Amino acid sequence: MNTILQITAYYPPQLGGIERVAESLVAGLGRHHDVRVVTTTLGSGAAPRHVRDGRVTVLRHRAVEFAHTAIAPGVLLSLLRAPRGSVMHVHAPFGLFPELVALAARVRRQRFVVHYHLDAGASGPLGVLLPAYKKHVLGRVLRAAAAVIVLTERQSAFVRERYGVRPERVFVVPNGVGGDYFMPPRPVTGRPLRLLFVGRLCPQKNVGRLLDALRLARQPVALRVVGDGEQRAGLQARAARLGLDVTFAGPLHGPDLVRAYAEADAFVLSSDREGMALSALEAMAASLPVVATDVPGNTELLRGVGLLAAPEPAALAAAVDRVASDPALRTRLARRSARAATAYSWEAAVRRVEDVYARALP
Repeated sequence: MNTILQITAYYPPQLGGIERVAESLVAGLGRHHDVRVVTTTLGSGAAPRHVRDGRVTVLRHRAVEFAHTAIAPGVLLSLLRAPRGSVMHVHAPFGLFPELVALAARVRRQRFVVHYHLDAGASGPLGVLLPAYKKHVLGRVLRAAAAVIVLTERQSAFVRERYGVRPERVFVVPNGVGGDYFMPPRPVTGRPLRLLFVGRLCPQKNVGRLLDALRLARQPVALRVVGDGEQRAGLQARAARLGLDVTFAGPLHGPDLVRAYAEADAFVLSSDREGMALSALEAMAASLPVVATDVPGNTELLRGVGLLAAPEPAALAAAVDRVASDPALRTRLARRSARAATAYSWEAAVRRVEDVYARALP
């Protein structure tokens, strides 16, 4: 197979589920193919702009962020200069990048793949424009793609019905979880529940809802928040104002992140919507009881595995209290998580992505 381009507006060390999914796919594909990551400098810290490791090359283009959108003019030139016959695989819903890939593919007269992680919600002062963008811009890109990769059957139905993508062009490829995260269930202790959240501190994750839930909870709970984002300062102030036992650990990677799961008693996800939350998969692999809002993405992954609560503070508080006060329930949920996690691996995800390339990009 020719060079595979993995195109994403953000890439680790930027912490986020989509970024880490891209990183895991790159690592797996890079074992057998030449892979070029086309991304930006946003969130990259001191990472070099051009680095090669084995068969993987990462190209970071200078960018600015406006209205939650990465603007990087150099990306289009990089795509146009890519080796002839390269696979072009773009990660959405990062705005502008799918359109750049569609334009480059049209100029180069080749096909491309869109990895549709979730249906993004409106945020920020220009959020009112998002519905029009989805209908008139993103929809056209998705219909023009040779393949649209989604995470669940529900997402498959959504992109077919909402955007008119032809059924034969939609492929379901669930996320995976790394082997380092798998660990056996731990004994339940009598200490206050140590609850863990991992994710970007942004409107979609709605950690504010979680803080409001902890204010209503009857059982003693200590929350550890792993992640960063534009809402961090406000959430820290809110937790202090409410008098909650909350620690903001910032972004964690590698063994430090694995250790965070190992030290927790349960995991919580308070999102408005998800694609397939990588952090929930990692928590399942770590044999943690999972409490999550009953919203698209969480419902498909966690029904019959964790406790699903209506996306409002009182219901979430009640679910947290159940886990905190019932050792037998915690043990059952931990075992369910461990069993369910075995169905997900990055090796299987990479094989399915390679199959998509073979079927959609002959």
